[in-house]
Amino acid sequence: MRLSQLMTRFLRDGAATLWYFAVMAVKENFRNYVGRAGRTEGASSDELALLANGPSLAEELPRLLAGERAGCDFLAVNFFAEHEAFERVRPVCYVLSDPVFFRQSAQRERVEALYRTLTRKVTWPMTLYVQYYNPEGFDYRAALPNERIRIVPFHTQPYRGFRRLEFWLYRHGLGSANFGTVIQHGEYIGLLLGYRTLHLYGVDHTLTEGLTVDGRNRLCRIDRHFYDDGRPAEARPIYVNATCPPVPYTMASYMAELAELFRGHEVLRDYAASLGARIINHTRGSMIDAYERADAGAAAESGVGN
Repeated sequence: MRLSQLMTRFLRDGAATLWYFAVMAVKENFRNYVGRAGRTEGASSDELALLANGPSLAEELPRLLAGERAGCDFLAVNFFAEHEAFERVRPVCYVLSDPVFFRQSAQRERVEALYRTLTRKVTWPMTLYVQYYNPEGFDYRAALPNERIRIVPFHTQPYRGFRRLEFWLYRHGLGSANFGTVIQHGEYIGLLLGYRTLHLYGVDHTLTEGLTVDGRNRLCRIDRHFYDDGRPAEARPIYVNATCPPVPYTMASYMAELAELFRGHEVLRDYAASLGARIINHTRGSMIDAYERADAGAAAESGVGN
């Protein structure tokens, strides 16, 4: 690499570093809340099974309930608590990162119902991880008056500078690779908590499937989850999070965000490797290409790809 290129990269990374520390000092802080809190009471496994809510989880969940990952700790996200399997899985970790969970939005009634469900159902020690960034001052404890639910914030300010500093920040519970999905925050939290192997389920990430543009030039997508009732899904407009009134994505902005999302998985893969940890994707048909696949051996034996 030429000297001019090295200088350009150094200046770029230096500027990104100064910006990151300035924003953290004003917008957040430098406390490692996840590390200080430690694991949930009773969580002692070296392995963590993370349950995303993609449609494939409908096939994977029965095997998990039958003991496929017996001995693992479990992490769930978003509206998983509304499913009947929640009380059988008994996750020790639960992650909410989407701004709809702490800001005014069109889903406020559903979010309030989720908090009531968590308050009612959780009878075991569980830690709820939420964004530290909370500009409207949402009171999680008031929404969740259940003493068995411990509430721990985590940082989400992206850092895109020097790689060695990037991973140092991650190890200390600071920074983010602009993770675009809640399951990525779950992976990061799992690594912070010292889990050596992360097992991913329901991470379909088929985020380009069913993309259309309607007659009003709104970008629409068919959004499927494992808990859907089986009726044919319809393509609906997709909106930028945390905007009220909602602002629709353009094709360009959506694709740019997807590129960042999948880059985030590559960063998590490399960060896990730096810790000597593994991330294994058990989701058949997943669009994530960053991680080791649980079905890779079976595919090789059957001659797939030859």
